[in-house]
Amino acid sequence: MMALPNIERSELLQAQAHIWNQTFNFISSATLKCAIQLGIPDIIHNHGQPIPLSELLTALPINPTKGHCIYRLMRILVRSGFFVQQKVTGNEHEVEYLLTPASQLLIKDHPSSLKPFLLAMLDPIITNPSNFISTWFQNEDQTPFYTANGGTLWDQAGQEPVLNNFFNEAMASDARLVASMLLKECKGVFEGLNSFVDVGGGTGAVAKAIAEAFPHLKCTVLDLPHVVANLQGTKNLNFLEGDMFEAIPPADAILLKWILHDWSDEDCVKILKRCREAIPSKEKGGKVIIIEMVIQDYKEGDNESIKTQLFFDMMMMITVTGKERNEEEWKKLFLDAGFSDCKIMPVLGLRSLIELYP
Repeated sequence: MMALPNIERSELLQAQAHIWNQTFNFISSATLKCAIQLGIPDIIHNHGQPIPLSELLTALPINPTKGHCIYRLMRILVRSGFFVQQKVTGNEHEVEYLLTPASQLLIKDHPSSLKPFLLAMLDPIITNPSNFISTWFQNEDQTPFYTANGGTLWDQAGQEPVLNNFFNEAMASDARLVASMLLKECKGVFEGLNSFVDVGGGTGAVAKAIAEAFPHLKCTVLDLPHVVANLQGTKNLNFLEGDMFEAIPPADAILLKWILHDWSDEDCVKILKRCREAIPSKEKGGKVIIIEMVIQDYKEGDNESIKTQLFFDMMMMITVTGKERNEEEWKKLFLDAGFSDCKIMPVLGLRSLIELYP
């Protein structure tokens, strides 16, 4: 048996702490989910000023015997950057709490609230498959999600209206934030177009914002029947049932927001070929607009951003057959699908805006 290398006492203790931190990482998301379910960001927001702990306890829908534990819950959420804790002026024994930009995004009525996204991604149907990763590596199932649930995420969403609504609300909450950024920072990408199709556009959050900003633009949302059933369009926006693997209606441009990362390379090429068939030539203004992560190089990127992108890559592996890709991998897909040129612009935080030309 090979002897283990000598480890200094300090290194040994640091290694232990590192393992403990990774072991209990789930506590971060669990406590945040608890705070959202209890409505803490909304309570602080509605208070209109920093809220003392005593007043927070009064406003919370909790059993009074559990009140003494709220300070402990808030302490870890302060440490995680979701709240600010400070002393109450004139009372050094009382603390009060303020929101941070992160917790403001979790207020129910915030126009770009990510509350639905957080609650959906932390639902047991999404988190439970992570317990089956090692089992999945040893079987022939498509994904750990399939191993855990006996079907794909898309199958489950099509059969269970509650899950379908939950998932659509989550995607719509993210779409509203992206739409606001698109129209603020990248409005030019839609100028000169007369029509576009939002493929896999869900309940139409992005398409609605674009349709309002460009009244002359004919906007179509293409998605599966159980997603767009009963959705009402507007003067320049309509919803169309369809399958992006079969056909995409003709338009000047196709929008793919957070679609391709759900699928394997082979499936992505199929989708992109359908997109290419639907648009005119580059000379006539045809293009595909893609919003996706482009995984950064370790040497160039911010460590926290890269960590988040890798988390998403694992989520894609666990729940669907897709992956997050680096620039080289994206360009290979585009080439394989018959496109001639692309422009990648890292202007949407962890995601990039990609213009793809036939």
